Parts: sequence; structure tokens; C-alpha cells
Amino acid sequence: MKKWICAVLSFCMVIGFFPVQKAYAMPEVSASACILIEAQTGEILFEKNAFEKRSMASTTKIMTTLLTIESGDLDTEFVVDTDAIHVEGSSMGLVENDIVTKRALCYGMLLPSGNDAANASAVAVAGSIPEFAKLMNARAKEIGMTRTCFVTPSGLEGEGHGSSAYDMALLTRTAMQNEIFRSICCQSEARVKFGNPPYERTLYNSNKLLKMYDGVIGVKTGFTDEAGRCLVSACERDGIELICVTLNDRNDWNDHMTMYDYGFSEVQAVTLDAPDNLEIPVTGGTVGKLRLYAENPVIVGMKEGMENQISVKVRHAPFVYAPIEKGDTIGTLEYYYKDTKITSVPLLSADSTEKAVQPELTLFDKMKQRLNAFLNHCRETAN
Repeated sequence: MKKWICAVLSFCMVIGFFPVQKAYAMPEVSASACILIEAQTGEILFEKNAFEKRSMASTTKIMTTLLTIESGDLDTEFVVDTDAIHVEGSSMGLVENDIVTKRALCYGMLLPSGNDAANASAVAVAGSIPEFAKLMNARAKEIGMTRTCFVTPSGLEGEGHGSSAYDMALLTRTAMQNEIFRSICCQSEARVKFGNPPYERTLYNSNKLLKMYDGVIGVKTGFTDEAGRCLVSACERDGIELICVTLNDRNDWNDHMTMYDYGFSEVQAVTLDAPDNLEIPVTGGTVGKLRLYAENPVIVGMKEGMENQISVKVRHAPFVYAPIEKGDTIGTLEYYYKDTKITSVPLLSADSTEKAVQPELTLFDKMKQRLNAFLNHCRETAN
């Protein structure tokens, strides 16, 4: 097994701040529960009853879609389960014997909020709705959703089914890190193929906020008589991403816009660079060390003073063997806010090295060479 070195460095290299936004007053919202967080750090910018468990209606489909995507095999066609699609409420338009793909069902869940799509996805992934609910709750536990119980894949009421605004923000933060999920929920409409035989038709997104507020990139609407109007959204500006959740909110569109105005006035975009002078020893090369760099800087939205709580972990092997090409991935940089990992980026080689022509070494010499390389790296890390 390959050993990896982890060096922990406390730092915050501030490359630049974007201009401070116009200040806005603390929001006044009509939601029974709500929360606004910065997506990278998870920092709470505003909340109201955010830790109370409540019904969350079709925002449940965020989890259903995420699990469907994570199950893979998104483009294989299959016939939808007849019992699954006979469900009340909003629909993507599935009928008996329709041929569909998991990818099409994901569009059907996130755009028109199809309960038929959610049930069909559950059966396709887990074989039944009760078994799928077990997967939902297991994934919720992984994410840290401690006030959540999933019973249905659609969000229609089931005994005990509910979550909190905070938990739904955590779920959305995870879902938006999935590029497929992210690429679907931002679309106002999409051409999707299903039927028997399959043919293209247009699905429209029920999330009006996509066209009402600049920078909104998702996520999901919801409504039941018990839950009221529910809305989960995400908005991006100057590299900062905020996530907003409202539960039982008769004025949800305006409340989300008000909270985003406030949130973006509270944070600034801070660009974090990699630590300086990162190197790794090379065994069997024409040079003894290679310089390392992170290709893309990390942008984080921060309130004043938060940058002092950023740290980075440098992870790579004790040494590498030649040959190495410029741009080869050598390790990773992991950025942390407090004790929470916010992102990781590849650590690349800034140089190339050929394999040096050397006389045949004895086994003892090879072991000695590796030990010296390892000890040198340990000394440098300690310094």
C-alpha cells in the first residue's frame, strides 16, 4: 500500500477581494422556517427556525434525484413500473409501458416535479419504494441530516416524513457538488425523450426564480397542503454560491430574493492560493525534486474575519519515481474552514523529469535510497 504524507498548514493567502456589495438590512420573511448559507463553508448567514423538523413537500426530490444519479447507468432504456406511475399530484406525463431512462426521470423530477418520475426512479434504483426510502435515510445520515426522515421519494406525505431547513441546505450543498444534478436543476426547460416508442417533448421548470433573479442556478420547488409552499434555491455571484431554503412560505419568491440581497452584501469573494514552495523528492530522475502547484485557485465567500479560520492539508506520497511529466497529478490540497472540509483541488507537477540512466543498484542501495528520500521529506515537512 502506498503511504501518503499529510502536512497541515494554517494559512490564508488572500489574492483579492471583490468590491463590497451595498449593505442590506436583516431580512424579514414570511416563512415558518428558513436558512441562508454560503455553499463552500456551510456558514449560516441567516436563519429562522432552521432546526425545526417540518414537512418539505417536493423538495424531497433533491435526494431522490441525487440517489438516482449516483446509482449510475443513466442512459439505459427500460419500461416504467406500472404501479409506480399511478400517483396523485404533479407529473412528467408517464403512462403505462412508457420506455424511459434514469436521466429522463431526473429531468422529470427537477423540472415539472413529477411524482410519477420520483416513484419510477425509486423502483428502478432499489426495486421498491420502501427499499428506496432506506437508501434515502442512509444517505441523509452520511450527509449529517440529523432531523430528517424520508418515507416517500416524491415528498407526498407519509408518517414521519420530514426535515429541517438546515438539513435541506446540507442536502442541497451536497447535491450541487454533483455536476449532473447541477446541470439539470438550472434549466428553465429541456427536451426529454420518453414514451412508447420514445419521442422528444419539452419539460418546463416550476422554479420561477430562475428567471426572476440574476444568478439563480436551481434548485427545487414544493407544495402540499400540509407543508405549504417550499422552495430550495442556489445563487452564484462573483464566484460565491449561496443556498437558500424556505419551508411553508406564502411569499417564497420575494423572500429568496430578499435573503440573497442580504447574503451577498454580507460576504466577500476571497481567493485562496496554494502554499508557496511546495516540492516533492524524486527517485531515479534527472532532478532531485519537483515543484508542485494547484492549477485553479479556490474562491470562498466570507464574512470579515473568517479567513483566519482557513487551513489547508497537503497530501502526497513521500516521493515519486521518474519519469514525471509536467502537469501530472501528484497529490491534493484540501481546504478546511474550522474543522469542515470545504473543497479539494489536484496538486500538479510544475516540472518534468526523465528517468536517469544509472548503474544497477543492489537491493541494499535501493532500500537506502528510498529511506533517505523519505527522511528528507519528513524533515522538510517538519520545518
